[in-house]
Amino acid sequence: MRVLVVEDERLLADTLAEGLRRLSMAVDVVYDGDAALERVHVHSYDVVVLDRDLPKVHGDDVCRSLISAGGEAKVLMLTAAGDVTDRVAGLRLGADDYLTKPFAFDELVARVQALARRARPALPPVLERSGVVLDLPRHQASRDGKHLSLSPKEFAVLEVLMRAEGAVVSAEDLLEKAWDEHTDPFTNAVRVAVMTLRRKLGDPPVIDTLPGAGYRLS
Repeated sequence: MRVLVVEDERLLADTLAEGLRRLSMAVDVVYDGDAALERVHVHSYDVVVLDRDLPKVHGDDVCRSLISAGGEAKVLMLTAAGDVTDRVAGLRLGADDYLTKPFAFDELVARVQALARRARPALPPVLERSGVVLDLPRHQASRDGKHLSLSPKEFAVLEVLMRAEGAVVSAEDLLEKAWDEHTDPFTNAVRVAVMTLRRKLGDPPVIDTLPGAGYRLS
């Protein structure tokens, strides 16, 4: 899943991004509302974690812009104001969920995952194909009952391939969905991640490479 974190408290923003990346999410970070509006017009996000009190462009205006643009991104609004009036105001703007600071990181993760499931066609939290089982809430993978020790990026690539349900996924789509914006588009990161993932999945091979087209889970 791809997430945009919009938070002017830089330490908090960077900490959230690092924690989400460890859970195999592709995360971009900006620190003001103006930059947020630029990013959402360039990339497609599953979830936008949006601080309400932002410099340059207020979080309320960012939320209004996201809703009016008609994109599929779900908005999790963060705020230091926790009374009912503020929560209702945020939801009326079009936010999909609301979280009051300070919050537990595990709760934020659970809310982001729940919103991401709503951002896509409904799929179960546990994906299964070709003997491979991917438990998204627990961040665990196995094949034929044997635990797979995957890196966050390998897990993300496997999730994208499993969600495609046998359809071909191009290297460009994998970069867009599993890597953040700082990744060099000409890197061989996708090829390397698929190679190591294929090795960890073992025999018989379940990832097909279609030259010039991409990859698919058989």
